[in-house]
Amino acid sequence: MKILYFHQHFTTRSGATGTRSYEMARRLIARGHEVTIVCASNSIANSGITSEFQNGVRSGMVDGIHVIEYQMTYSNKLSFPKRVMVFARYAARSTTLAIKLDYDLLFATSAPLTAAIPGIAMKVFRLRKKPFVFEIRDPWPESPKSMGIIKNPVVLGLIGFLETLAYRAADRYIALSPGMVDAFTKKKVPANLIAMIPNGSDNEMVQPSDTRNFDLEGIEPGSFVAAFTGAHGYANGLDSLVDAASTLQSRGLDHIRIVLIGEGAKKAAIQKRVSDEGLSNIVRFYSPIPKNRLQELMTQADLGLMILDDIPCFYYGSSPNKFFDYLSYGIPVLVNHQGWVRDLIDESGCGAFADPKTPSSLADQIEAISRLSPEERLEMGRRSRKLAESKFDRRLLADQFVDHIELANNSWSKR
Repeated sequence: MKILYFHQHFTTRSGATGTRSYEMARRLIARGHEVTIVCASNSIANSGITSEFQNGVRSGMVDGIHVIEYQMTYSNKLSFPKRVMVFARYAARSTTLAIKLDYDLLFATSAPLTAAIPGIAMKVFRLRKKPFVFEIRDPWPESPKSMGIIKNPVVLGLIGFLETLAYRAADRYIALSPGMVDAFTKKKVPANLIAMIPNGSDNEMVQPSDTRNFDLEGIEPGSFVAAFTGAHGYANGLDSLVDAASTLQSRGLDHIRIVLIGEGAKKAAIQKRVSDEGLSNIVRFYSPIPKNRLQELMTQADLGLMILDDIPCFYYGSSPNKFFDYLSYGIPVLVNHQGWVRDLIDESGCGAFADPKTPSSLADQIEAISRLSPEERLEMGRRSRKLAESKFDRRLLADQFVDHIELANNSWSKR
């Protein structure tokens, strides 16, 4: 089967963002399928293509995947209107490919939601007669509406209309979280057409360590390292970490280091707060690190910080890459929001929960874990790894993904 796969933010393991599409494409190829991924350049991604862009596009084979990359750089630092322009340009060029290329099945994954436009155009306007599988990663438009990023009711209405079109056009669906399953069913999507396949843990790529030597410049030996790896954006609520650092400093806990690795629209403002409030001794900032290097580094951390803003649609609607990465590293995880991730931590005993409605809770939990004995922290980390292996191993999830894609194609062939 030839699969045309649209993911605007695709990256290989050499990039510094989620590699789900890379891993899923590799599994499709291992099962005998051909995959063409269509993406756009991204400030923290690496498509694997090294040739120069010609007329705004380049292509090549990357680990068996045919990758087509558009030169339209996206960054979390962009303003929302500029992001929308990049999304629209990608959707327009992708739709042209969906009309022209030879393939058996079209697959699209959000975010952004506009990634579904090639599939919508193919089905709604009857441009091609091919099956369309749609994967939804984030709660749109609930997420930007809840954060106040989009307030215009007309724009929200247009996004809602696009969401409805995508759901109606698709033949099968993949949801990354329980909340995304609910989003499909609320739109009258039959449950038997939905597969819940969350982000996963790349357990075969990383081995947990019983040592703790966090090797980044500026981190003193013997420090207790609580690390956040991911976007520094509006959804992440990282001001709560600055508040926690202030509390920890006031308590004289000078051995604790809160490490933030990544980029985003809020990073400069958070850095300024840290500087203005004299917290640079506790809070340290680093640029994004490629995933293959980050995995080695993070096995030496004492704690993984799963931080999000306290927005209800995130509770069951998000499937955060970094949470599943922390599990694979075999380190304790501290989460500061309600929902299914918090439920997993409570059930497995692999970390702790900080109540976002209690200002001191995040600092309290960081301090409490720092006061555990090394063996107690190691045991908590072993529970993380056990959860990664038993429920979220990427290889098992990738097989489920391929099974669902094949089922979509087989069902279509029988029509």
